[in-house]
Amino acid sequence: MPKAGDLKRGMIIEINGDPHVVKTIEAKSPSSRGASTLYKIRYNNLKTHQKLDESYKTDDMLKEADCSRVSVQFSYLDGDNYIFMNSEDYSQYELDKDTIEGQIGFITDGLEGITALLMDGNILGIELPATITLQITETTPKLKGATAAGRSKPAILSTGLELQVPEYLETDDFIKINTVTGKFMSRE
Repeated sequence: MPKAGDLKRGMIIEINGDPHVVKTIEAKSPSSRGASTLYKIRYNNLKTHQKLDESYKTDDMLKEADCSRVSVQFSYLDGDNYIFMNSEDYSQYELDKDTIEGQIGFITDGLEGITALLMDGNILGIELPATITLQITETTPKLKGATAAGRSKPAILSTGLELQVPEYLETDDFIKINTVTGKFMSRE
């Protein structure tokens, strides 16, 4: 049973008997001494797709939903549905675009290391690998004298995802991205 302070985006928590996926986590540290950090969590109900906002103290215990986890690979896009294939028995699972909206920019053809969350044989959601490598398809030209500790600039990646990268990177460079924070980590 995780504590509220241990929650991460994408975790599945059981609330009132229904599985809810953690979408956003906002931590607020009070200024008074002895007060505990408050966490404001936004969930999506995986059955009804409704949003739910809850607040917790750091040590509040939550119940993780009873989901089985299987290794899957992204296969193809069918309209607005993303098709994932089980790496062991080759069965296929389908998720609509709205269910995985915050993760779409990280999904590439044949991406491995994805974990599908299943409940009663139905797919509820996916967990992406902690880091992925994508190619920069569009960015402003590299500046002469730009350093790694310098300023950043916007870049569009091969999946259409847009994020801030250091000024020394160019179009066609490959970069490593943290899928939890959605931020640049390093050049590949």
